[in-house]
Amino acid sequence: MSGVVRSLLLVLALLASGCATLSHDERVQAALVADRARPTTLDCPREDACARPSPLRALAGQAFAASTPEAPRHHALILDRGEDALLARLDLIRGARHSIDLQTYIFSEDDAGRLVLEELLAAARRGVQVRVLIDQLSALEDVRTLAALAAAHANFRLRVYNPVLGHARLSYPEYLLASVCCWRRLNQRMHSKLLVVDRAVAITGGRNYQNDYYDWNPDYNFRDRDVLVAGPAVRAMADNFEAFWVAPRSVPAEQLGDVGRWLLRRGVPELPRRGYAVPERVEAVSRAADDPARTQALAAAALPVGTVEFLADLPDKHGREAPAYANGTGHGLRGLIESAREEVLLQTPYLVLSKPAQRMFEAMHQRPDAPRVKISTNSLAATDAFIVYALSHKYKRRYLRDFGFHIYEYKPFPADAPVNLAMARAGVPPPAPPAAPARFDRGSAVRRTPRRTPLERENTAARYFGSGANERVPLQRGGTRIGLHAKSLVVDERVGVIGTHNFDPRGDGYNTESAVVIPDAAFARALAASIRRDMAPANAWVIAPRDKPPVFSGLDYSLGKLSEHLPVFDLWPTRYATSYEFVPGPDCPFPVPRDHPDFRRCHRPVGDFPEVSLGLKGLTTRIFTAFGAGLAPIL
Repeated sequence: MSGVVRSLLLVLALLASGCATLSHDERVQAALVADRARPTTLDCPREDACARPSPLRALAGQAFAASTPEAPRHHALILDRGEDALLARLDLIRGARHSIDLQTYIFSEDDAGRLVLEELLAAARRGVQVRVLIDQLSALEDVRTLAALAAAHANFRLRVYNPVLGHARLSYPEYLLASVCCWRRLNQRMHSKLLVVDRAVAITGGRNYQNDYYDWNPDYNFRDRDVLVAGPAVRAMADNFEAFWVAPRSVPAEQLGDVGRWLLRRGVPELPRRGYAVPERVEAVSRAADDPARTQALAAAALPVGTVEFLADLPDKHGREAPAYANGTGHGLRGLIESAREEVLLQTPYLVLSKPAQRMFEAMHQRPDAPRVKISTNSLAATDAFIVYALSHKYKRRYLRDFGFHIYEYKPFPADAPVNLAMARAGVPPPAPPAAPARFDRGSAVRRTPRRTPLERENTAARYFGSGANERVPLQRGGTRIGLHAKSLVVDERVGVIGTHNFDPRGDGYNTESAVVIPDAAFARALAASIRRDMAPANAWVIAPRDKPPVFSGLDYSLGKLSEHLPVFDLWPTRYATSYEFVPGPDCPFPVPRDHPDFRRCHRPVGDFPEVSLGLKGLTTRIFTAFGAGLAPIL
């Protein structure tokens, strides 16, 4: 695209947004308005900011006391349950004495987001220095909220990362224009997620700040995972946050066009006082965070470990023209995977591999002593991004034959998931019964879930296809659906990794990512047990080759393989693999892997898209399977 065309599009975008960018003088004036309005009074006169005793923060003191420069010691706590993940965050925020740094991709104004925001503001008012950094595409929804936070307190600062077109929030037309005029920059997102308290204890992992990540959504929740780390390695995490905070792409909220113009025209608003949707649930978790028995039990589950490494991208990843970031998180994770000798357990919600990852897995599979690679990922029924699944579905043959993967796809209604369904449904009336029990179509309870705007989704690529593409597929039955969102890795049950990287092309080329690497056998075994639980028959289907057709099986395979290699027009009707369900019995007391002689005797095929009410979504899934290969870099 020529520079002239880009400039014209940028002008159109600015006109569409009411000339939202601010002049230099306006930015200075908006900053002054916010600065003069910030209260400086404190609720606490003590040096420790009246921090409440925090068992999780106390883990840091124990770790630092036991550490030497040559032999660092840490505590690591796997946070599988959304309830525990929220409880841990509240405990740390209330126990903070000096500083809180929060970095996230999504920060919603629903119950979970508002609760954390109120806790951060309370910490600032008692004397803690609070800094919040949010990616532009999923920043707080209301410009009035952003304007209020820009002047909330002298100890509270809010910045927005990579604000395309100078906005904190983009309307959908502006987003579409930005996707044309500023495609690469629009896709360069801060997917890093980090909460650091007093440079001593931190939480990172897959969770954003939204109901879905803490078992608070009656329709759909993520099965996710975080890790809490206490000890010397947290200093590196704090330094990484600092690098993002001072980066040119991190802009104070009050200097952005929509927020600054609000301040200049209307002054500083009060923070919107919206009631909680389910106040009883908020009150319950708040009380639990003040219960020493609950927080001490959580701290007691932390594992003592030695060395902890923090792999993390820096903001300069977005200053490079090359699509890959040679020294980034993805490069480090591939090095760990290549070191495997016996087994790789990989958990990712979106099984779309970058070219370097494909070459790596193919080379590993060709080793004489190739390690077994087991993948835990979403089924079409469980995923929140069916377009991504469609592309993953396209390459099932390659994954099974060329890479030797053992793939387990998460069910939408797992029988044994660490998700509190009672909490998800608390205070929410039961859905009306469907008109046709065998099939949920456009008028069904499944399709009546509140529709999110494309700017509120974790999966960026799904934004380009309109609201219909962003909906989850309809299912054959109703209920609270669960989708996998955890990003974890275990190598030989000796190294465990929890982070934000989906092991995909976006993570390698566009997003900034991070991961905690812990070379400790006990930690690796605990993480492996958590992932294996998600692969169990009650929670996942097995992907394996389908039975060969009675005639022309070789021709069917060859034509299917040829069709798969086409960048478009992958229209061969039969796919190499399908889903299987374990059928226990006297001769099948436990499940066996797909390459075991008894696999077909102990498993039955359940179709390519089990639990899905196909219809239009089945058709569009096939369309993206056929035509979507070019989307891989942004998926």
